[in-house]
Amino acid sequence: MSTLAEPVEPVEVASGYRAGRTLPLRVELARQLKRRRTLVMGAILAVLPFVLVIAFAVGGDPASRDGRVTLMDTATASGANFAAVNLFVSAGFLLVIPVALFCGDTVASEAGWSSLRYLLAAPVPRARLLWSKLVVALGLSLAAMLLLPLVALAVGTAAYGWGPLEIPTGGALDSGTAAQRLVVVVAYIFVSQMVTAGLAFWLSTRTDAPLGAVGGAVGLTIVGNVLDAVTALGHWRDFLPAHWQFAWADAVQPKPEWSGMIQGAAISITYAVVLFALAFRGFARKDVVS
Repeated sequence: MSTLAEPVEPVEVASGYRAGRTLPLRVELARQLKRRRTLVMGAILAVLPFVLVIAFAVGGDPASRDGRVTLMDTATASGANFAAVNLFVSAGFLLVIPVALFCGDTVASEAGWSSLRYLLAAPVPRARLLWSKLVVALGLSLAAMLLLPLVALAVGTAAYGWGPLEIPTGGALDSGTAAQRLVVVVAYIFVSQMVTAGLAFWLSTRTDAPLGAVGGAVGLTIVGNVLDAVTALGHWRDFLPAHWQFAWADAVQPKPEWSGMIQGAAISITYAVVLFALAFRGFARKDVVS
């Protein structure tokens, strides 16, 4: 006995509805820019260069104590050196915070406010919602990383003058070359932080507590730094993103070395792609009730 399958009724779509036009990036960006945490994070990054200028004014010019000249010792040589020092002191931890904050808070905060289900009922497709939030979160993270060196360059130039970037190992880069290299440094730091972004975003889709997503991403990043300090791991450390976080120092040399940055970027992007894929896959199947 054969049976015929009943015809499937076509799903009616409201006139004018386009899934690709839901939750535009400009709307999501405007929402996130108005958040207090965005303004506070921006203020912290903008104030840091002023704090360092005051510290150098009070404590005097930085000087090497053991005869070795480091990047910190050249902080007051020029505005370019001061900007490089600001990146050096903040890349290991401070710049991790805005990435974890913007990427970890974006979805979890909607769940915490019980507004996530209403966004999906608008209806905003789940993939579209995640895509909009991820792009805006990464955009704000990049803006935070650009804000610090730009303010530091302006403050450093006003305090110490415009000049070449003096290299601790000897030599100097002219102002034009130094500016180009600093752009490369910021780009690499952003790429190296994609692992933290992936962790935070994935956790943000798994929990209704924004603090848990942000704290979890920061905590796992710290664990990675701790493991990288364990020299007994040998070559296994090469697979840790933290092992390559300061590879950008090779870009501020008379003859830049790119191999370390290429390896670090490849590892970071690989981990990030996997984590972003897990976030999209898990959220597509998640029962959203908040």
